[in-house]
Amino acid sequence: MSPRTPPLPRGEKHRSRRRVGALLWITVLFLAAALGPAHAADWSPLTERLAADGFDREAMVALFARPEVLFEPEAMSGKLKGLLLSRTAEAASLTAALRQSFYRNYLTHVAISRAHAYLEEHRTLLDGVSAKYGVPREVVVAILLVETRLGRNTGDKCVFNRLASMARSADLETLRPFLDASLITPDNEEYARRRLREKADWAYGELKALLMLAERDRGDPLTIRGSIYGAIGICQFMPSNVLSYGIDADRDGRTDPFATPDALHSIANYLRGHGWREGMDREGQLRVIFAYNHSTVYADTVLAVAEKLRSRTRPDRPQ
Repeated sequence: MSPRTPPLPRGEKHRSRRRVGALLWITVLFLAAALGPAHAADWSPLTERLAADGFDREAMVALFARPEVLFEPEAMSGKLKGLLLSRTAEAASLTAALRQSFYRNYLTHVAISRAHAYLEEHRTLLDGVSAKYGVPREVVVAILLVETRLGRNTGDKCVFNRLASMARSADLETLRPFLDASLITPDNEEYARRRLREKADWAYGELKALLMLAERDRGDPLTIRGSIYGAIGICQFMPSNVLSYGIDADRDGRTDPFATPDALHSIANYLRGHGWREGMDREGQLRVIFAYNHSTVYADTVLAVAEKLRSRTRPDRPQ
């Protein structure tokens, strides 16, 4: 039998209990701080705004009351941080580093080989896409490679939460607790406030588009997964672009950006809708691809990948 631990003196017992109680209270406060913003969000301004725009008020209140709906401030705080840092002296060097990263990641032998294998696997479908929209199959596959690594990485975020959280973050005071204290300065505060309003309005528009998509397809908007800023599918369309440029290529009654036929047709339809024409010069091609993702590095990379894919096309296959 092990020796019995001697009992604590009465005063020491009380002190020990107080210490345990204090530790438990600190733990509760810590968890509340960690989870509070996600569960204590006031969604009523957003539900009222949606109701004013024609959505059923009771349905919106019920939707936002579901436990899966969380306030996720990192989407807007990350966006604002990027916007503010892009105005600093270090922005040029960061852009240069990003340029090297894009070319290194997507122009390697392995990446191009995978893209070429994908092109060959879906050649019949891609030939039909090129014939219908006038967009080369290599450009469509290059976009798919850069956007989602040919569908391997479509994002795991709840798109509804991301867009709703950004739409709710229109004012700096809502977001300030989630920002580094040194990020907002007297010199950039007005710019930060203006950009927050703009981005929140953009997110609200995309949230409405997401709800319309879910209603049209009779789906649950909370089950749709995508990128940190709400892009969805293997083509990484924002919800509004699915509504405007999405194609139901497999004719199953819904436009599904996760379905390969729908996504490939939608990419080409988007590019054609933004000015792609057969025979256009490289400068024109860059302008159209820039509309898909507002980055010169992105557009350069897509065309570089497409050129490598074109050079690997087997000579016995039609161009």
